[in-house]
Amino acid sequence: MSRARADEEEYWHSSKFRAFTFDDEDDELSQLKESKRAVNSLRDIVDDDDDDLERVSWSGEPVGSISWSIKETASSSTSSLEGRDSGLQKGSSSYAAFPKQVSSYSLSSLFKGELCLSLSALSDTGVKNYAPELRRPKAEYKVSSLSWGLSDVPYAYLYLFYLQVCSLERFRSLQDKLVLLDEAVAGHDGNVITAVLIFLKRTLRREILFRELEVRQVALCHLIHFLKEAGEQKLLLDLLRFLDRTEEVALSQYREHLNIQDVEKRREFLKGCIGLPFSAEDTSHIQDHYTLLERQIIIEANDRHLETAGQSEVFRKYPRKASILNMPLVTTLFYSCFYHYTEAEGTFSSPTNLKKTFKIPDKQYVLTALAARAKLRAWDDVDALFTTKNWLGYTKKKAPIGFHRVVEILQRNNAPVQVLQEYVRLVEDVETRLNLATKYKCHDVVIETYKDLKDRIQLTAYKCKVERGSAEEEKINSILNNMQIRWKN
Repeated sequence: MSRARADEEEYWHSSKFRAFTFDDEDDELSQLKESKRAVNSLRDIVDDDDDDLERVSWSGEPVGSISWSIKETASSSTSSLEGRDSGLQKGSSSYAAFPKQVSSYSLSSLFKGELCLSLSALSDTGVKNYAPELRRPKAEYKVSSLSWGLSDVPYAYLYLFYLQVCSLERFRSLQDKLVLLDEAVAGHDGNVITAVLIFLKRTLRREILFRELEVRQVALCHLIHFLKEAGEQKLLLDLLRFLDRTEEVALSQYREHLNIQDVEKRREFLKGCIGLPFSAEDTSHIQDHYTLLERQIIIEANDRHLETAGQSEVFRKYPRKASILNMPLVTTLFYSCFYHYTEAEGTFSSPTNLKKTFKIPDKQYVLTALAARAKLRAWDDVDALFTTKNWLGYTKKKAPIGFHRVVEILQRNNAPVQVLQEYVRLVEDVETRLNLATKYKCHDVVIETYKDLKDRIQLTAYKCKVERGSAEEEKINSILNNMQIRWKN
């Protein structure tokens, strides 16, 4: 028991943490010296010759930076500190706090232009003997060490402004503002360029700002993008007019229709956009947009009446899920093929009228009409969509999109096997036809194709894939037993 007590006392006396006693008059001073010894021991761990590292304080700020130099205090030399320590230890039990010497660098001197030191020179201060130091790679914090005068605006100042350390209000003359803008562009930092442009936009007349930006294309592009994102439409239009970019002015005005919710007001706005100085191609697009919206308004009013009155079977069986207003042209065509497929060409809602008015290509029209009629399972309409007659009156099936795509669309709409087989047979490429027929289990097509190829081996192998006793198995046996067929293998 006594031995355990002796070990315990030895542990507490040997520990670097000592219990509080009233006899420790210089306890705060002892803690300071203990912290100093711990900090100095870090220098043995970290290699001082590493050039890729930069010194930072405990707060994570680089030693020698502006904010660090303002916050930290300078200290006297190590010798004077040690002398003061010895004097305090010899003297009385109470002692005064360490006197703090205020740093000579301040924000006021920075704004007055009195600070003309490079950032690298600040790292040589004597504070490094007093404040603890750590290290991190220089690439994480890199600021140019240029002068801080008004005549040559440094990019380091712009960087600190972006970090909200400095203000740009000190740049009052036009020359200083232009140098500021040029330095921002030279720094290749879009955020800094935009911040400087906002400052110039606020402090310069429009005519002067536009004139200077005309010869600075990088800054001009940043300002145009900022005005578009910020929605400052009036200033953007004035800038584009000053630059004589008439088509961009017209396009910017045309985009305003997106902010108009009322359909009638939007229609009138689009009507006014037709006369804007667009190119010939863009003018036709604006005209089509206006015509389409005008058609949609008419179709929507008519269909809403039919749906409410319950006079149409298709509206009773398939109620509308959304309005047709402001929908794209392809969506409008699908809607028309779904609800108004059989209407005469003279009506606004007729699919053929839409195709003719807006010059819809045959492939786009067939794809849209096929998807709409297949969704309704109107297989007769699908058949009529691909049936054509020649001048002799003979009919044949023709698909501008290829019958392999027709088969895929029909299968997605759960078409029966009989319908699928009819269009799989029309696929010209033999390998594609066999793949589709095998994938969708069109057995008759597979059997007929192997028979035409006179491939006895493949036909025999396919016999194992059909059900025993089925009509397909009997058909395969009949073909294999036909002695008139001259097999290739």
